[in-house]
Amino acid sequence: MSTGGIAPQERHLEAAQLATDAAIQAANRDAGWPRERWWTVYGDPQLDAWIDNALQTSPSLAEASARIRQALAMAGAVEAAEAPQVNGQATLQRHHWPTDYFYGPGELADTTTWNNTAAIGLSYALDFWGRERSNSERARNLAQMAAAEARVAQLELESNIVRAYVMLSLQYAQLDIGHAMLDQQQEMLELAQRQLAGGLGTEFEVSQARVPIPETKRQIDALEEAIALSRNQLAALAGQGPGAGASLQRPRLKLGAAPGLPSQLPAELLGRRPDVVASRWKVAAAAKGVDVARAGFYPNVDLLASIGFNAVGGGLLEYFKGSKFNYTVGPAVTLPIFDGGRLRGELGESSADYDAAVAQYNQTLVVALKDISDQLIRLKSADHQAHLAAQSVEAARTAYQLAQEAYDGGLTDYLNVLHAQTSLFQQQLTQQKVEATRLAARADLIVALGGGLVGEKDSPRPSRLTPATVQVREP
Repeated sequence: MSTGGIAPQERHLEAAQLATDAAIQAANRDAGWPRERWWTVYGDPQLDAWIDNALQTSPSLAEASARIRQALAMAGAVEAAEAPQVNGQATLQRHHWPTDYFYGPGELADTTTWNNTAAIGLSYALDFWGRERSNSERARNLAQMAAAEARVAQLELESNIVRAYVMLSLQYAQLDIGHAMLDQQQEMLELAQRQLAGGLGTEFEVSQARVPIPETKRQIDALEEAIALSRNQLAALAGQGPGAGASLQRPRLKLGAAPGLPSQLPAELLGRRPDVVASRWKVAAAAKGVDVARAGFYPNVDLLASIGFNAVGGGLLEYFKGSKFNYTVGPAVTLPIFDGGRLRGELGESSADYDAAVAQYNQTLVVALKDISDQLIRLKSADHQAHLAAQSVEAARTAYQLAQEAYDGGLTDYLNVLHAQTSLFQQQLTQQKVEATRLAARADLIVALGGGLVGEKDSPRPSRLTPATVQVREP
């Protein structure tokens, strides 16, 4: 049998091989990597406490933690195969022999005896070709992958809470503007009714003033519903019932200076994003799987030994006499000669599994860099839009103030003041939406950089990402 023609085909990418775009190159490079409690940049104690509680009570994180323990237990079970194995066995059997003297047991015919054995056996796999060692390392790599995947789940939970919290903040701001718009529309209705009563208006003007009020009330009701649903969502993310969400107060989110990029991007991205790290550990495990399959083509040598007592006949405990003592010791060699192609099939399967893991890792790395670029583009655009929205709000506020002053001076009617105020409300709504986009884009960029949950030491070394070559002549 030969392994000829069966080997992995894929090669894993290095982050430095991937070209970065203008968004990444233009970002200032003195920000450093995110900290583990990255959401504290928003300066909202309620958000901090909510995420801290969610990390303790979330069922999704509890499941991820259980998977880590399961993977560690499996790794321990596999690693045990590298250690010497000692087993004890004892049997006490009362045996009645056949009565046929000539065709049965001879002198023992029609007798009952004790047939007892007791032995302690030892076995140790010498593992000349590294099969057990590679299998143990593969299991440890899978445990590391499970730990990285748990970090992926944690980062996803944190980011989902922040996004829901940002949306809750926007909904409150929209509700404030909705109430202000309703007050204004009711004021316009009252003005039209006074003008009608004074003979200066018409029923048509009163009817026109009444038209937008039901729709504004509907929008307010929809926003109150959305706030309640957002609270429920935040409660569910934290692994709690809807009642817990009712205790949430209005968010108080703040943004500081715009973030830059770490100077080591993209090279250190390999060890900073949990999904990239998990993919690397999967590649490392698959590489060891190839080594295990390749070692199956070589002789397996085990050291076996046993000591014990056995006897046929005699009393219950007579088999413990010195004359009944026996032992065995020596190597046991097994060599595959013909297996119908099973070993080549297993090697081909493990090689294909390695190629799939490498391809998945390469795709994860490409998506990671795209994600960072996307969030930088979004954040830059949101910052620019926020500047323009602020200018629009300031212009609308100035127009409203001028209309108010003109009305106070008797130069215009109050309807023009209310129209200017409506324009101000619309610009404020736009500004709040842009601000929510900035808040979400900041969170998405931090998440794209890994959220501070893993460090370089948590990622496998490059040497572990490729199968080892067994330098022996194939049989």
